[in-house]
Amino acid sequence: MSGSEAGPGGSDESYLRLALELGARAGEAGEVPVGAVVVRRGEVIGRGANAREATGDPTAHAEVLAIREAARATGSWRLVDSTLYVTLEPCPMCAGALVAARLGRLVFGAADPKAGACGSLYNLCADPRLNHELPVVRGVLAQEAALLLSGWFAARRV
Repeated sequence: MSGSEAGPGGSDESYLRLALELGARAGEAGEVPVGAVVVRRGEVIGRGANAREATGDPTAHAEVLAIREAARATGSWRLVDSTLYVTLEPCPMCAGALVAARLGRLVFGAADPKAGACGSLYNLCADPRLNHELPVVRGVLAQEAALLLSGWFAARRV
C-alpha cells in the first residue's frame, strides 16, 4: 500500500482530513486541536479528539480516545488490521498505546519535534525491543495539520 492509498474506503488523505475536522472541533472547544480516526477495511471504527480540558483526564489524547472507541466497536483490544490517522505525531504515551493495541499502521500529519515518539524524539513504533512494531507514514497533509496547530496557539498568545 502506498502512502496515499488506504484501501477500500478512501485514501490516506481523506482519512487525515476527517481527523483534521475532529481536531478543528476540539480547538473550537478550547482543546489543543488534535484529531484521530481508526480505520479498518475502509470503515471508520474509532474517532477521537483531544479532551483533556473537558474531562480533566491527562490521558484523553485524540489517539487514545480513538483507540478506545475502536476496541469497543470491534470487541477486541487487538487492532492488528487497523490504521490510526492522526493530525500530530503521537507522544510517547500515545505511541505506547499504538504498540499495546497492536495497530497495523500509523499515518500522521505534522511532526512533533518537542514530543514526537514516532520518529522525531523517539521511534517507539519501530523499536525491535518492544513486542510489536508497525509501519509509519509521516507527513500526510502535514502543512494543513501544522497550520491548524500553529493558528490555534497563535490565537491564544494574543
